Amino acid sequence: MTDKVERPLPERRVKKGGRRAAVMVDVAKLAGVSYQTVSRVLHDSPHVHRDTRERVLDAIRQLDYRPSSVAQALVTGRSRTLGVVSFDTALYGPASTLLGIEEAAHDAGYGISIASLKSLSRAPVVEAVQRLCDQGADGIVVIAPQRSAVDALRHLTSDVPVVAVEGGPDDSFPVVAVDQLGGAVAATRHLLDLGHRTVWHIAGPPDWLEADQRIDGWRSALVAAGAEIPPPLRGDWSARSGYALAPQLVRTPGVTAVFVANDQMALGLLRFLHESGREPPQDISIVGFDDIPEAAYFTPPLTTVRQDFSEVGRRCLHLLLDQIESGQRSSSRVVVETELVLRKSTAVLRHP
Repeated sequence: MTDKVERPLPERRVKKGGRRAAVMVDVAKLAGVSYQTVSRVLHDSPHVHRDTRERVLDAIRQLDYRPSSVAQALVTGRSRTLGVVSFDTALYGPASTLLGIEEAAHDAGYGISIASLKSLSRAPVVEAVQRLCDQGADGIVVIAPQRSAVDALRHLTSDVPVVAVEGGPDDSFPVVAVDQLGGAVAATRHLLDLGHRTVWHIAGPPDWLEADQRIDGWRSALVAAGAEIPPPLRGDWSARSGYALAPQLVRTPGVTAVFVANDQMALGLLRFLHESGREPPQDISIVGFDDIPEAAYFTPPLTTVRQDFSEVGRRCLHLLLDQIESGQRSSSRVVVETELVLRKSTAVLRHP
């Protein structure tokens, strides 16, 4: 009776120019070892003698061997691919969040598969997560800045590891969120500390968690200071909406300070103020949120709240990899701090 020989899975790959690319069997033959030994070296197993390891690594270098991701997935049960559910938008925050996740995944040796949706309502989100799972994603990040996306996450049935970005206060799934409330408090306090009796607010759309958290921070800072709380004005994140809401502020007596929920709407407000003969910060102080790359070049340069999207990406990846390694669903909530960036759009109140 002969021992059963375990044969490697075929890796049929061709290099540019038509020459066949080296496969694991070629490495094993050149190094004088078994296919299994090459696999152990590639997976950094401690059960390989140092001299044997060096022979295998030398053979890999000579043959310019590149492990097949398909073969590795069959051996390890992992694709080293992460899925990201986002939505089709040019808004700075979600787009920068996606970039931060991509950079963190790349640094950790993971690829990214993106499902970009027109709507973050329940059915499209659940279907996108299932589609990414079917494609073999080891874990899923859902960029969930809206309530509808959070509701969808509660209806996921897959056991695949999931992390939500923003995601609200829900504790049924792990969340990485920027400290929106703390950033809004810092922006509002800054204006109050400059002597302004109250601070008006141009807020984001109603379905957005970030918009409501920034309203909560703004309002709590005014309450703590005993200041009057004006009614918030609702925009849609666009510069156009900031411009359209600006006349209400200009027509209202005593408006000297405005906290705007994002930099684009602040840009629209600045444009209208210039056109109407009001000069920030002499006539009105303005603070934005996001610190988009152009904020430092507004007229005047915009004081704003900076979000660290690279850190958001790193934290998402750490939470996801912890779940992948442990095989257990987490309920952790990680909060990334903001930073108030002072520029020229705010000043001490000169005429109380």
